[in-house]
Amino acid sequence: MEGFRAKLRVATTVILALWIGIAALYSLLKPISNGCVMTYMYPTYIPISSTEGASSSARYALYLYHEGWKKIDFEEHLKQLNGVPVLFIPGNAGSYKQVRSLAAESDRAYQGGPLEHSFYQEASLTLEEGGVNIDASIFHSSNQYTRRLDWFAVDLEGEHSAMDGQILEEHAEYVVYAIHRILDQYRESQGAREREGAATSGSLPKSVILVGHSVGGFVARAAIIHPLLRKSAVETVLTLSSPHQSPPLALQPSLGNYFARVNDEWRKGYEAHTTPTGHRVSNSRLSHVVVVSISAGYHDYQVRSKIESLDGIVPPTHGFMISSTGMKNVWLSMEHQAILWCNQLVVQVSHTLLSLIDSRTGQPFLDTRQRLAMFSRMLRSGTPQSFNWMMQSHLFHQPTPASIKDAKDATGSQAPSSSSCPSTVQWSAEGLDKDLYIQTATVTVLAMDGKRRWLDIQKLGANGKDHFIFVTNLAPCTGVRIHLWPEKGKSTTDLPGSKRILEVTSKMVHIPSRAAPRQLEPGSQTEQAPPSAVFQLGPEDMRGFRFLTISVAPTPTISGRPPPAVSMAVGQFFNPQEGESEFSPQSMLLSAYSPKDLFLKEDHPLVFNLTFAISLGLLPITLSLRTASCGIQNSGFANEEAGDIEHSRLCKMRCFPPVALAWDPTSGLHVFPNLFSETIIIDSSPALWSYSQGSEKTIVVLLVDPHCSYKTSVSVSVTAAASRFLLLYGSQIAGLSVAVVFFALMRQAYAWDYYLPMPSMLTVVEYNLQMPFPFLLLAILPILVSLFHSFLMSQPFPPIMSFAVVSLICYVLANGLIALLILVSQLVFYVTATAHVFIKTRWEVWEGNFCFAFLLWFVNLSSSFFSLKVVRVIRANQLLVTALAAITLVCFVHPALGLIVILLSHAFCCHTSLSSFLTASFRSHAWRKELYDYNTNNNGRSKLRYTRERRFNPNLPLDDCSSSSPDSSKTFGDTQLEIFHHRHGLLILHLLASLMFVPSLMAWFQRISMGHSFPWFLDSVLCIGVILHGTVISKPEYNYLVSFPGILGQELRLNSIYLLAGYYSFLSGLALAPYRVFYAMAAIGVISLASKIIKEKYGKGEPRFGGRKHSHRH
Repeated sequence: MEGFRAKLRVATTVILALWIGIAALYSLLKPISNGCVMTYMYPTYIPISSTEGASSSARYALYLYHEGWKKIDFEEHLKQLNGVPVLFIPGNAGSYKQVRSLAAESDRAYQGGPLEHSFYQEASLTLEEGGVNIDASIFHSSNQYTRRLDWFAVDLEGEHSAMDGQILEEHAEYVVYAIHRILDQYRESQGAREREGAATSGSLPKSVILVGHSVGGFVARAAIIHPLLRKSAVETVLTLSSPHQSPPLALQPSLGNYFARVNDEWRKGYEAHTTPTGHRVSNSRLSHVVVVSISAGYHDYQVRSKIESLDGIVPPTHGFMISSTGMKNVWLSMEHQAILWCNQLVVQVSHTLLSLIDSRTGQPFLDTRQRLAMFSRMLRSGTPQSFNWMMQSHLFHQPTPASIKDAKDATGSQAPSSSSCPSTVQWSAEGLDKDLYIQTATVTVLAMDGKRRWLDIQKLGANGKDHFIFVTNLAPCTGVRIHLWPEKGKSTTDLPGSKRILEVTSKMVHIPSRAAPRQLEPGSQTEQAPPSAVFQLGPEDMRGFRFLTISVAPTPTISGRPPPAVSMAVGQFFNPQEGESEFSPQSMLLSAYSPKDLFLKEDHPLVFNLTFAISLGLLPITLSLRTASCGIQNSGFANEEAGDIEHSRLCKMRCFPPVALAWDPTSGLHVFPNLFSETIIIDSSPALWSYSQGSEKTIVVLLVDPHCSYKTSVSVSVTAAASRFLLLYGSQIAGLSVAVVFFALMRQAYAWDYYLPMPSMLTVVEYNLQMPFPFLLLAILPILVSLFHSFLMSQPFPPIMSFAVVSLICYVLANGLIALLILVSQLVFYVTATAHVFIKTRWEVWEGNFCFAFLLWFVNLSSSFFSLKVVRVIRANQLLVTALAAITLVCFVHPALGLIVILLSHAFCCHTSLSSFLTASFRSHAWRKELYDYNTNNNGRSKLRYTRERRFNPNLPLDDCSSSSPDSSKTFGDTQLEIFHHRHGLLILHLLASLMFVPSLMAWFQRISMGHSFPWFLDSVLCIGVILHGTVISKPEYNYLVSFPGILGQELRLNSIYLLAGYYSFLSGLALAPYRVFYAMAAIGVISLASKIIKEKYGKGEPRFGGRKHSHRH
């Protein structure tokens, strides 16, 4: 019964792993619509001549981009070079031609001028980011930019830089050369103009702006800390979907080590040099560098926002990360490559870079705070990046009496405050047709009627409804204005000076919206327009004021532009606690099978809060809202379905489309406009070791029209959840898979030490999943150790419950993955061994046949080759030759090739031992059958035949695959089966090691025609340790070689070392650094070799510190 349960556990883990893999693959391969608009251009690429100075300058190239369809003279164009240099660095397998979208839109932006100014709430730097004492004059935009951008791009031959650390280092070296070459080119261009007598204006650029895509962003940061880079040659870096914390595939040790080394240099680069007394001696090395990272959001399957974050690398005073989902005028998530051509994002980035240029100098601002403030203003939206916006009552700073006194309207004589509309607005609240006095908590505007609506804060805000929210598609100032009044009056000038009104119009924040519905004909009714702005006030904001007025502009054209075809505005006093709904982990999991329904009745709160106990970054939900009613009676259609369609159409004319807003601590704001049925995903990475408390929850705010009732359905999207799990925790599963193999090898070594039969890998995996032990010992203990490590290092604890649950799920999936790999490899070995044995037995039967005479002659001829002395020496020392060949490939060619040699050695030994086991089993079965016939028929010829066939065993190709154990209690077949189980375990471990080097091997094959370069020293050393592990402990009885005096009289043997290696690999997986498992593999190899040398020197091959005390089993 216990055996059945063990097999059931393994089958369950395998099925679970397969199901998640298939579901994730289905979701990842499904086409998505990102809403991006294509960018068009007329590109020309001008090559920049190379000079001596970089070893890689002959391999790579540098180009200058020119936009235009007319042919130009390259030399003349270079002479006129006078803009601000920007260098584009492509990513993994990228092309220098990918610069065309950014360069083309930058050229159009320079010619067209800055973006049209709006009066929405603008983003600003926080106090943590140094958002104080910023010169506001830098934000005063003119009608034209000061200087154009000159876009350069490096041609890195489309190399797979994300797969090999050595390629990254070479790219960084060439980028340093390209930066110097660009700055020198400007000096050459100015000199050429001076020689021709042309007028020169402006100063030469002293720095280059770096823009990197994907791994190119990391290359940009690596170039900045390069020792050969000139001082202050780079001061601004913008990265697009670039990994910063770790590689996207953290599998190669040198790649992970290079990332860690660069990040460590950046951390030190921002540390100021101080004296022992605390006085600053000099500024930090990178004090002038500003870095901004733009994430592509949840549709980017290659680089997750977690590793795009700058936390812990760049201080908040010098950089930040923003997701494209919360980026001003973008609001979209996109694929990894789409971020380069998505017109909404490209246009915003182009205007942002042009805005960095100081109009007084024609070069980017020297002050880092000014550059960072401009990035924040141009990229961030006014929508707060935290859910506290909807909960805290002091969203807006409480104005001082002086600001209230000075805040006259546009018609007043005093200057408006920061939240007042400018005097250029063509209409004023003084000239409105009529005042309306609202008696209900909800106010609605259906047209630009030129009226002012009065809301009594004291009356309408009673009974706990002390918050006010307002959504509209009217633009602030030009379409609608909002004022707070201390008392009622007809005009702002009617009130005494101490009771001036406060205009808060420009506190409206912009949100994305789909295109407004078109009118089929003039005067016809259309669907309600989606809101494009949100305005919210809390009790603290309205304290001291009695009335709130909403003034809507009259119908005539505004600033020369026609008004929107459909106008809408809905405001409401509400109680935040009335519109709350919480989803527990149980309800979320059950919703995958049975969706949870909510019914929002008419006159419900405009703001509805949905709190999900599990982050939507882990369990995305499908949220659908269906309009149930909107105060309209049934239309009387005979067909009920047709009636539903008509009813829905009429309700859409009355109620605005719902909007969902979700916040995440890492990626910020996510907005889902026109929400009727949508899968809501946030780009979060919950339940990770490095994640902070409270991040496991997600709050979604629904903005729904209170005039309509809705039937809301919430269900977890299974395929989306599977894909998110695989993307978020793939690196963790990779590290835990190695830990699973180490735990299996531990169990095998333990069985050998205690005179137990050597179990198969599948049996060991079954045993390690047994509850409560050893599962708790192998899975729970490393999680507790990770939490204890966080405590010792004074690091914030992750969400303990979700962290533990997700880690256990990853461990179970790793067991399923390894079990599947074991089953597949065993199937292959058994099929090939069975075919081998079948052919061998058939060969003996047919060896006297004349038809096989020629084949026998060929076999005899080939056997003469194996009788050569050199071949005999090689066959006698197969392990030594294999190790030397593998080490040679690791040191001089590529580590993956050396690991493949070890894999082939393991595979050959597994095949040989399994073939011998099957042959012995077959002959044993045949001998028993003939013995039975002999005893039955008293026929002595069968005994003679058996005796003749027994001579087959000594001729089996055993060599180094045979066991020298003197255990007389084991049969020949048992010995061969133990050898197979032992080498099969080593094969699985080293197969995982080889697979981790496959991406690097692909990059090496791409560069094989470009010249040879030796592998990184770290990779070679670690792989040599792996090879030693595979050769020194190649037989089961070699386990005794590794033993040391332990603690409290207990020996530290190989099974204990495997256990420690498994724990280390487990922790490496939790840290999302699976490449560290190579340190454990290499350590075991070095320990094995050292132990063997010591035992051969002092113990003459016998265990010195312990071993099997008997040569036979009791």
